[in-house]
Amino acid sequence: MSSSYRFLLTRQWVILTLVALVLIPVMVRLGFWQFHRHEERVARNELIATSLAAEPVSVDELVAPGRGPEGDDRYRPVTATGTYDTRHEVVVRQRTAADGREIGYHVLTPLIREDGTAVLVNRGWIPAGGDLTRFPDVPPAPSGEVTVTGRLMADESESGGIKEKSGLPPRQVMLIDSERAARELDRPVLGGYVALTETSPEPSGEQPQLLPEPDHDSIGSHLAYAFQWWLFAAGVPVGWVVLVRREHRERLAARERSAGRTTDGADAPDGNGGNGADGDGTTPDGNAPDGRTPAEPLSPTPSAARPTDRPAD
Repeated sequence: MSSSYRFLLTRQWVILTLVALVLIPVMVRLGFWQFHRHEERVARNELIATSLAAEPVSVDELVAPGRGPEGDDRYRPVTATGTYDTRHEVVVRQRTAADGREIGYHVLTPLIREDGTAVLVNRGWIPAGGDLTRFPDVPPAPSGEVTVTGRLMADESESGGIKEKSGLPPRQVMLIDSERAARELDRPVLGGYVALTETSPEPSGEQPQLLPEPDHDSIGSHLAYAFQWWLFAAGVPVGWVVLVRREHRERLAARERSAGRTTDGADAPDGNGGNGADGDGTTPDGNAPDGRTPAEPLSPTPSAARPTDRPAD
């Protein structure tokens, strides 16, 4: 290593270099993490679009008691026929209205099918009201046998951001869970649930606000974040080189300034008028500055010669 770059071996620069070497792979990994999230979002959008365009099928073709929908079967339109069990109806807390502004409940009502199995039907959203400690006023479910059509959804889990809580008021839950519903109903419950889109015959009176289709158009900012992390990773070595070059230039400049001050001190005048003469008025070869030997008298100049006497008039 050149002596002018030996500052890279100092503690400060060793630490800075090690930090840069750690940051580069970390930023590259974060970029790939965001890129994979982008790919997942694109794949989810394609799945939702394909599923929503499919023809409705009977719900028991895709799910069974204790078995929820497979990955490709989520969001598929399904139908189910039966009667609502309003005695075991519950509301799901902390749910947002279609406009994304107001918090309320989802109304979850079991539909008892002819074979005795049940399927959970999310009938839609209602406002929370003033008192969150009591069961809210829920629009009544249609009586008698009905056929419902809706999107097949998987059971919810805490990974979605909402956590289970204990000590909730009666008939209130945080997550939709078909296995818990099966224990409470004491009957087989098909896995997952149906997000209602249509009821036949059409119910009269006020009903919960139907849930909108899941978003499958936007892809978010994950791809932009990925490129951002990769640019940061590329900028680390560039920034390191810039700092090294600047430090190198500053050290060279400081060295040149120091050398200049030393040279100026050596070239300073010696107190003899700067003519190089010794203290006795001679040059190093023993002669006077004008070339005479020390013993040689000065010759008078014509202007300095004594004038001759002139005769008196």
